[in-house]
Order: sequence, then C-alpha cells, then structure tokens
Amino acid sequence: MRIIFMGTPDFAVESLKKLVENGQNVVAAVTMPDKAVGRHHEVLQASPVKQYAVAHGLPVLQPEKLKDEAFLEELRSYQADL
Repeated sequence: MRIIFMGTPDFAVESLKKLVENGQNVVAAVTMPDKAVGRHHEVLQASPVKQYAVAHGLPVLQPEKLKDEAFLEELRSYQADL
C-alpha cells in the first residue's frame, strides 16, 4: 500500500514516525508551506512534519492551495492508495 501522509504540527510527526518505523510505504508528505518567522520575517521555518520527512528522505509537497491543479496532478503521480 502506498501512503501519502498529510500533517503539519508537532503532534502529527508521531503518526508519520510510526508509519515509517513500521515499514509502511510512505511515498510523500503533504504539509503547509514554510512560514516566515523572526522579527522581520526574514527566515523561513519548515513545519515539524517537513523536517521529519526531509530527514528521512521523503518527498515533501507544500501546496499554497489544496485545490491547485498542479498540486493535484503531482499528488496523483504518486498513485497512492491512502
């Protein structure tokens, strides 16, 4: 089974971690775009899910809008079951 994981905050990382540790076929992660942080909003901060996914070699999708056709096309390209 091919899985695309969707989540952003810290608590979502635990679910993604369990899937990866249990050998599930996670083919990509979908999370919110990086946010500008800091006093002048000059630094982009990745979500906790993105940080975990990147550290484990998973592709990360960060659409501005979930209904964006380019995003949906990319999502379909993974041929995920879940």
